[in-house]
Amino acid sequence: MPNLIALAIPFFFLLIGVELWAANRRGLRVYRFADVIADLSCGMTQQIFLVFSVAVITGGYVWLYQYRLFSFREGSIWPWVIAFFAVDFAYYLWHRLSHRVNVLWAVHAVHHQSEDYNLAVALRQAVLSVWTIWPLHLPLALIGIPPATFLVMDSLSTLYQFWIHTELIGKLGWFEWIFNTPSQHRVHHAVNPRYLDRNYAATLCIWDRLFGTFVPESEQPVYGLVKPLKSFDPLRAQVYHFVEIARRTRMLRGLDRVRVFIEGPEWGHPPAPEITRAQQQKHAVELSRREIAWLATTLVIAIVATFLLLWFQFSLPLWKRLAAAGFVLLLMGSWGLFLDRRLMWSRSASAPSAAPGPF
Repeated sequence: MPNLIALAIPFFFLLIGVELWAANRRGLRVYRFADVIADLSCGMTQQIFLVFSVAVITGGYVWLYQYRLFSFREGSIWPWVIAFFAVDFAYYLWHRLSHRVNVLWAVHAVHHQSEDYNLAVALRQAVLSVWTIWPLHLPLALIGIPPATFLVMDSLSTLYQFWIHTELIGKLGWFEWIFNTPSQHRVHHAVNPRYLDRNYAATLCIWDRLFGTFVPESEQPVYGLVKPLKSFDPLRAQVYHFVEIARRTRMLRGLDRVRVFIEGPEWGHPPAPEITRAQQQKHAVELSRREIAWLATTLVIAIVATFLLLWFQFSLPLWKRLAAAGFVLLLMGSWGLFLDRRLMWSRSASAPSAAPGPF
């Protein structure tokens, strides 16, 4: 079957363009170029690694499906209905665990690192997230959900979550009582203390309402992490919290070395402080027009290469897949070094003020 995520890539960028246009019309600045680079790079990194692991992930589901406990007659609508609710609930459970278990948060934190909130943030994903949710998907094979049905419903769930990453859409009336919305998901991405660890929904918000994790948007959200990443390096972003856990483990003794993995990410830290957007100091880097042009050109090259890799992943020989993946990853690594000013040829901090990014 076709890769629905790959098919959607052109539409992702079309809608990002629409959001940028609409924000400019309202006089809002919702995008920063360096942050967009980091967001898209994290998403491309996840998809590139998925090319080399999709056979194991899909194959495991297919293998388990042969031992299913139930079978549905051909053409039945019930596998689709059950898969819709089961995929959605599995996501809620995984998402909640990913915020409450520190080692799982080390994976999921990648998605929350941006201090902006826009459609590009939806594409900021962790390499290991597909592996942490996989065990929660396998029971669907045992209850008889066919692999193709599962893959379609899982992809549709992922695609639904794209549009809720925007500040330009307000509350949506009755729709808010059943479905996840931009307003609800803004709460989830916020570091305001009243919003932390709330609104885990994918498509349906009924799970949050049933299990007491729902909070409506009532004050302006402030986005990012309680402890900010302070980097635009997409490769560093993937490992940052694991490094933090390792650092804390070396400082702890006894059972606390285990607790740092299984407790919530706030364990051992003071409560999150109250914060407003006026108080927030976002991590930023100044870029000249020449630097923006170089980053934009190489970004387009990387996006095209990643799209082609995803589209032809099952027909390309392994060496070509490895070559394409290596090329894009090296390119993204250079962006991280450049944006964090760790390259000798990057402009020094003492240089004259540069032109702001086009976003």
